Amino acid sequence: MTTPYDDRLAALQRAGRLASVSAAVARAGDPVWHGSLVADPATPDLGPATAYRIGSITKTLTAVLVLQLRDEGRLDLADPVGRFVPGAGYAEATLRDLLAHTAGLQSEPAGSWWERSPGVGIDALLAANDGAGRVAGAGEYFHYSNLGFALLGEVVARLHGAPWWEVVRARLLDPLGMGATTYLPPEDHAPGRSVDHFAHTLSPEPLTDTGAMAPAGQLWSTPADLLRWADFLVTGHPGVLSAATLAEMATPTALGGDYGLGLRVLAVEGRTLVGHTGSMPGFQASLFADRASRDAVAVLANATTGLDTDAAPGVLLGLTPAPAGGAPWRPSAVPVPDPVAAVLGVWFWGNTAFGFEWTGGELVVRDLRSGEVEDRFGLRPGGEAFTGTEGYHRGETLRAVRRPGGEVSHLECATFVWTRTPYDPRAPIPGGLA
Repeated sequence: MTTPYDDRLAALQRAGRLASVSAAVARAGDPVWHGSLVADPATPDLGPATAYRIGSITKTLTAVLVLQLRDEGRLDLADPVGRFVPGAGYAEATLRDLLAHTAGLQSEPAGSWWERSPGVGIDALLAANDGAGRVAGAGEYFHYSNLGFALLGEVVARLHGAPWWEVVRARLLDPLGMGATTYLPPEDHAPGRSVDHFAHTLSPEPLTDTGAMAPAGQLWSTPADLLRWADFLVTGHPGVLSAATLAEMATPTALGGDYGLGLRVLAVEGRTLVGHTGSMPGFQASLFADRASRDAVAVLANATTGLDTDAAPGVLLGLTPAPAGGAPWRPSAVPVPDPVAAVLGVWFWGNTAFGFEWTGGELVVRDLRSGEVEDRFGLRPGGEAFTGTEGYHRGETLRAVRRPGGEVSHLECATFVWTRTPYDPRAPIPGGLA
């Protein structure tokens, strides 16, 4: 028997083209529901113990550790990071500005794409980021920085005399009973996936150890563990951090708008939710809790894009409408036929852009302005042409017209012509246009 929560999760899966998604809801601090959906045939059935990468939700743990140190009198948020990490290229940046993303640091560290590359140690990270990448002056405006949280994690490590992860485990996870939150993927974990926009096929994504960048987005967790963390963020814990300090963290800064000190703040239909979103290659995550009611939502998906992480909490709590209904999204389970692969992507009818996708064994034509499906075509036996099955061109023949060298020049269907660029002079003028 399905519940409204199941229906809402199905709507998020469908709208986001998610390979799998796992979510949980708490009411007044008590877990009341967990659900999951799997569209990837290579992914086993998921249970509440299946872990996903949580990306930047990791930042909330790093931020709590910094505020712990502040409350213990071991640092001040006005301190420059260079006081604790002398080799930092942004030594003058204050801890408060780093927490609030107002220090003017660039978003990503210099060097190879950190989310997709084997991580480097702190010495290599500091050497590569000498301050030359600054994008703004301190306090000039909000600019999200993953690099800034790597520096905060190093502050934590140096003041505790232990690696950042060891401090996370000892000072946060153990006291809160979050045994399913890990640094590396546990045995029961969802694989990272990316969805081809037009072919609807799945590709594997890397599962890297991000090294010195770990405090910005390394961790793995489950919906159940994240609900524990969400409730802590609104109630506090005597052995971890007080509710008063968490309220301070959840107060948006003037420059951040909806960002406090390591916490995001969402306004949803008159309610205030605090938490964070996250993404890493192959994964997206959303975790928010209502400070007044202790209602909370954790949503984890193994897709690089697609999950509306800001909207998901309101949808699952029933505060905002779910995306439009329809059949569950499924990836293409077989290789895309060569005649189909040649016509996938963006095509233009005059200046109007259409996306040609392959899904459910059909070629689907979608207006990229509205997202509405305009036509559907089935591949004819032999693969030389398509027959319209739905829409304006129902019953008509769509053909890919090729140049002498075999390259597809344009698509033609009953005098309608689609070209790769608007009004391509090498193809016939699109029919029906003045």
